[in-house]
Amino acid sequence: MQNTKYIFISGGVISGLGKGVTASALGVLLKSRGYRIGIIKCESYLNVDSGTINPIEHGDPFLCEDGLEADLDLGTYERFLGIQVGRKNFTTMGQIYLSIIEKERSMKYGGKTVDAIPTIPNEIIQRIKIAGENNDICLVELGGTAGEYQNVYNYEAARVMKLFYPNSVIHVHVSYVPLPKHLGEPKSKPTQLSIRFLNMAGIQPDFLVLRSDCEIDEVRKEKVAIQCNLQPDRIIENPDVKSIYEIPLIFYEQKFDEKVLELLQLPKNKSDLNQWRELVLRINTTRFNRVKIGIISKYIATGKFKLKDSYLALVEALKHASWHTGIGVDLEFINAEDIEKNSIQSYTDGVDGIIVPIGWGSRGVEGKIKSIQYARENKVPYLGLCFGMQLACVEFARNVIGLVNSNSEEIDPNTKNKIIHSIPFDPKYQVIKGNGVSMRLGSYECVIKKNTIMYDIYKSHNIGTENTNGDLIVFERHRHRYEFNNKYRSLFEQNNFVFSAVSPDDFFVEMIELPKELHPFFIATQAHPEYKSTPVNPHPIFIRFLEAVRETKK
Repeated sequence: MQNTKYIFISGGVISGLGKGVTASALGVLLKSRGYRIGIIKCESYLNVDSGTINPIEHGDPFLCEDGLEADLDLGTYERFLGIQVGRKNFTTMGQIYLSIIEKERSMKYGGKTVDAIPTIPNEIIQRIKIAGENNDICLVELGGTAGEYQNVYNYEAARVMKLFYPNSVIHVHVSYVPLPKHLGEPKSKPTQLSIRFLNMAGIQPDFLVLRSDCEIDEVRKEKVAIQCNLQPDRIIENPDVKSIYEIPLIFYEQKFDEKVLELLQLPKNKSDLNQWRELVLRINTTRFNRVKIGIISKYIATGKFKLKDSYLALVEALKHASWHTGIGVDLEFINAEDIEKNSIQSYTDGVDGIIVPIGWGSRGVEGKIKSIQYARENKVPYLGLCFGMQLACVEFARNVIGLVNSNSEEIDPNTKNKIIHSIPFDPKYQVIKGNGVSMRLGSYECVIKKNTIMYDIYKSHNIGTENTNGDLIVFERHRHRYEFNNKYRSLFEQNNFVFSAVSPDDFFVEMIELPKELHPFFIATQAHPEYKSTPVNPHPIFIRFLEAVRETKK
């Protein structure tokens, strides 16, 4: 198993507890001591990836450089650890079952009976080892919560690895300690039961991380330690904080990384967290110069509640730009369907900038188009991302060029003017997702033309390389099915619409904008820059957008 050490991170009591943040924060500390860190998330659902899941179910699927549509925790890994993750860093039970069945059909098991155990855990272990290759330490996050029947094979893999590699595997369990208002004290019973579920799976955790909205006192720590068969110094606090990026420093104060290294029999190299401390200081600086950004959304409502995780990468990218520029950002999520039914002014009052992000299907489309029209006509800074670029083209065709019957083929296959349309499948451009559905997924090359706003944005941040024509070559991540219809390109250009970036073969429109003499800031991209933004390296598109919003507000 080479010399890689493995740290399993499981969770209990409730989902969405912050296992990914816990794993990433611990990874930051270990990386600061000079260790090479690998990471993988093992999900229990039967989807092969997260791309077919409604964002309301599990949040915003994270788009990786290699085209994987993964759980949002992979975005957390990239943002915390500053590494690119992809297919080797994410596995689902759907992937595991599919792989085993394909092997069985190809006689890879030599005629043996394919029993669930040990076949399924062995398949999981194999993938964990791949994620750990060429790394000193590999963090393994187990999705879901202890006690769920869907998780049995992931936990069995963790148990088996601990059994065979006792000095190279440790287990961290993250649990929730609620503070019921009517009682006025934190309750540890849910944590005790969670550990009981873990013990029933044959696992005794080495560390217990307690999530809570308050600090846990020594009285309750001692109680939890006795009930859960742990030394008190192996219990780590993880209280609610203003920013998740404070958590590595909170862990550091409790010597979490030192204790982990001691248990893994690794040297406690000197730690360097200066850059991280500077980041947290910048994050916690009060910003009085504030702007309000309206995000025209559709994946926001679930019953009576609203969820922001459906647009997590976008929210994080705006935070990164805010910390970099010193511009305070207040986000207003506006339901696109509400705009369809009412006057848009009632929703955009006080909004200083508008973003139309990713989206699929016809629901809320006309509300988004109304929002784009409002931004264009009222000189409100506009940023379109993926679907936001496509609908900006549709809006321009309808209301400027005069092509009234304009739409995307995705929305209306019978529309007269398919401004956005499907193209024949070509393996050099797309991948097949299933049932003949083709998509552009992952990182693609893009040529940004000279003398455009987009060129200036990337060039001023030293991103990209110039070609012989002086244009800028950059790479951005894509996740979409439909493209701008080149049949209309010249007609758009005649009406002062700028195609600021295209694919190297000039086949795909990648970025669009309006000239500054027509609009102070109106840009859109078919790509997803939000997935490449990190706290240390904010994406320049979001930096320039916030700067334009601030200037326009003045």
